[in-house]
Amino acid sequence: MKKVMRISALAAAVLLVAGCQDTAQEAPKAEIKTELKTDEQKAAYAIGASIGNFASQTLKQQDELGVALDRDLVKTGLLDALAGQEMMSEEEMGAALRAHEQKMNTVVQEKAKEKREATLQSGAKYLEDNAKKEGVTVTDSGLQYEVVKQGDGAKPVAADTVTVHYTGKLTDGTVFDSSKERGQPATFPLANVIKGWTEGVALMPVGSEYRLTIPAELAYGDQEVGSIPAGSVLVFDVELISIEGK
Repeated sequence: MKKVMRISALAAAVLLVAGCQDTAQEAPKAEIKTELKTDEQKAAYAIGASIGNFASQTLKQQDELGVALDRDLVKTGLLDALAGQEMMSEEEMGAALRAHEQKMNTVVQEKAKEKREATLQSGAKYLEDNAKKEGVTVTDSGLQYEVVKQGDGAKPVAADTVTVHYTGKLTDGTVFDSSKERGQPATFPLANVIKGWTEGVALMPVGSEYRLTIPAELAYGDQEVGSIPAGSVLVFDVELISIEGK
């Protein structure tokens, strides 16, 4: 989910421009000559470009969420503010922008809910199908694991620190993290990771390679983490290299 747009920041930018006392006279386009030689010229242009870039990015994000605003009115408001000829008071502008921010927050939350529910449904179907595969074992918690290679070393407990190589994927095969790609195994206390890891790695003798398929409730639940959508089933290929002890 994208971050909630900070429309209040746009409000601050508009009010800042509205507070300018100078009146800008619109010149015919053919007569406009842009000079960016002095520090003052560069600063003036940078202020305008910064406001424009922020507004453009915000409007594009809202377009993607299905809320389109009239660009011509945005430009009219900016020019009116520069000329000191606003059609709305500061109080009216503030109220309008706060109402729009609230609307956008609601839209973002609804879109996030729809995405989460779709992810949960596809994850449930994936777990159902995966559980039927030969060699897959399902534990009481719902964790699914498959032995790729069985080692003959000791098994860790939650209080141990372990060293592993792993690759983490979403159910569509997208890799979101991999110690193998980094070329460096990971070492961590087994109790300090997601529940599916704590349970799954504790099943593995040293030297083993398992595939762990972890339901969302044993992973990050309804929380979105980096590139991992909320409600995701996670698939890890794990090689237990060693146990470092408590």
